[in-house]
Amino acid sequence: MTMRWRGMPDLDTLSLLLAVAETGSFGRAAAASGISQPAVSLRLRALERRLGLVLLERSTTGSSLTASGRIVVDWARPLLDSAETFTRSVATLAEQHQDRLRVAASLTIADHLFPRWLAGFHAALPEVAVSLQVINSDHVAELVRAGDAALGFVEGPAVPGGLRSRVVGGDELIVVTAPDHRWARRRQPIGPAELAATPLVLRESGSGTREAFEAALAVHGLAPLPGVELGSTAAIKAAVAAGAGPTVLSELTVDAEIAAGRLAAVPTTALDLSRQFRAIWRSGRTPGGPAGTLLAISLRRRAAVGPPPRRQ
Repeated sequence: MTMRWRGMPDLDTLSLLLAVAETGSFGRAAAASGISQPAVSLRLRALERRLGLVLLERSTTGSSLTASGRIVVDWARPLLDSAETFTRSVATLAEQHQDRLRVAASLTIADHLFPRWLAGFHAALPEVAVSLQVINSDHVAELVRAGDAALGFVEGPAVPGGLRSRVVGGDELIVVTAPDHRWARRRQPIGPAELAATPLVLRESGSGTREAFEAALAVHGLAPLPGVELGSTAAIKAAVAAGAGPTVLSELTVDAEIAAGRLAAVPTTALDLSRQFRAIWRSGRTPGGPAGTLLAISLRRRAAVGPPPRRQ
């Protein structure tokens, strides 16, 4: 009896099958693909039903291909290679005809680094307009994954799941207070335990600044104590200057206020508050066209400037 044709399997699901075959684990395949382990399991069960074949032997110690699964994987590899070549070629063709580049960046990068990159970009490609969305790092990653931004720039301590990245710069977080706060007059630096026990004025969850600070405290088994959470750096600086409490912000964003005496820097000890800025894009190919030009400019600027100075 001839089996009824049920249509072409989803290419992303075939990629998941290859990932499980290569890693021997649903969990590792899920982590590599940026989706949950239950979602991987459900999609591969659906693939088996569509094909009418058992592709994987599942056990508590991992997963392995059945005989049918090995054949399907061998057939799937050239199909996926061809699909990737097609996708890359079409994207390159579209980029060559693109007259607007959509970019997303976190606040610190948008305010302090992006203007210099933009000047270089317009000198290279004056005919291409740039549309920039300024949002927190988590939302930047969401836009890039969805294809709503060709390139993103984030401040978080790790590469967002399912995306590729390059480091394009960095900075240092510092503790700042109002000039009349008691910490502004102390001689001993603030340690991790005291900082974690003090209510702070902080950026919202999902902010790269917040995530970097949380990661620095987590090394010591600690977590910050939010006293006030605000969605912009300007609002935080105003609140701290008004006496709402200390905060932790990028040195790039507070140097002017410290120089003018509106805020005071507080030294810290036993805390690594340095962080990296990353360009991010969808997995599968390095950006080309206008996005590739902007990425190259951001990397050249980083090489010219070098790493940020460490504040003592």
